[in-house]
Amino acid sequence: MTKPSVSTSPMVEFLRAPIAAKTWREAGYLGVAVVPALAGLVYLAAGLGSGILLAVTLLGFPLLAAVILGARGFGTAHRRLASSLMGVAVPEPPRPTQRSGVIGFVQSGLTDRTGWRAILFMLIKAVAFVPALVALLLAAGAFYLTISPILWWAFDITNVDSTGTERHSIIQIGNVYFDTWPQMLLVGAVGIVWLFLTPWPIRGLAAFDRFLIHTLLGPSSRDVRVEHLERSRIAAVDDSATRLRRVERDLHDGTQARIVSMAMTLGRAEERLASGQDPSDLVHRAHSEAKDTLVELRELVRGIHPPALDLGLARALETLAARSAIPVELTVSVDPRPSPGIEAIAYFTVAELLANVARHSNATRAWVSASTHGGALTVTVSDNGTGGARVGAGSGLSGLEARAATVDGTLTVDSPAGGPTVATLSLPVERVL
Repeated sequence: MTKPSVSTSPMVEFLRAPIAAKTWREAGYLGVAVVPALAGLVYLAAGLGSGILLAVTLLGFPLLAAVILGARGFGTAHRRLASSLMGVAVPEPPRPTQRSGVIGFVQSGLTDRTGWRAILFMLIKAVAFVPALVALLLAAGAFYLTISPILWWAFDITNVDSTGTERHSIIQIGNVYFDTWPQMLLVGAVGIVWLFLTPWPIRGLAAFDRFLIHTLLGPSSRDVRVEHLERSRIAAVDDSATRLRRVERDLHDGTQARIVSMAMTLGRAEERLASGQDPSDLVHRAHSEAKDTLVELRELVRGIHPPALDLGLARALETLAARSAIPVELTVSVDPRPSPGIEAIAYFTVAELLANVARHSNATRAWVSASTHGGALTVTVSDNGTGGARVGAGSGLSGLEARAATVDGTLTVDSPAGGPTVATLSLPVERVL
């Protein structure tokens, strides 16, 4: 049994801040990050400065490209440092585009978005390390003031004031020496108050660094979208290859075998006719096989491109609902009409979902709705079955999800145990290229 979560009040959080592990980890990160920040500043000053000066001789462009690509290494160092000390998990950005030749190398470097973002991060860190050092020094000063009464009592440290008098003091402000217990206790009290305030600049600067690392050192939204599209297109290609193999197998094992059988039957009928026998039964059998072959071919063609889609998505969904093994209530309001590719994805998704309902859900009724709004086509398939459907659970839903993703669409399935199951497909009205 899991323990109920206990929320921490702001006052408790404030009192625990100086000794909280989070504060110490973030302080350690800010302190260690000064080293790569200064190294990055020197790197940029030397690399970019030299590259710009040499640009008039054309030798500077390869140097600038190398500096931009090399900035990725500093980004990696900061990501790993933030991961080890603060637990910041940032995915690796995509690798740089590699082009052949010197000109290709220069193009790859100068157009490397990740490298430019890393340089921007390094420039910000070159300025931000100053407040980080100030925050750490303030924390160290608060700690020193807090323990100063103990140090004053434990160590016999004397100073000579302007009149030549020896003063037992470790803290001096101008001509004021703190050398009595009331004064030192006051200093300690100030240090304690200060100690409770110093964690918050540290946490604020660490939060700012986390934001910068996520924004500048990880993959951009464009990178994530490209990667997502690449994965979905690979899945779609695999799905298409599987479907082509299925069509090939069906043609080979079904339609082709029927045509061969029909040809043999007609050959036997021809032999009978030549010998003067009655071939009508063989002709009748060949005719029946021809009709069965046409039915199979129509089914295969329907699997490649349903003829009903030529009349629009509404008519195609009506065909699916009429052929469903369980009653289907259909509601369609699609205007404007989606592009043919979007209609095909919606059609095959609904066909597969209704087939899953009939095979696995124990449902007695299903509902299908399709509508367009704000440039998006939304298709919902629900049933009153037992639920339990999961994307990636071997139900074929992963392929449908991948197919939708090829056009920046989504497929979500809500199917709690006991039902009902609601699958929602969202697609752009126009196909994304």
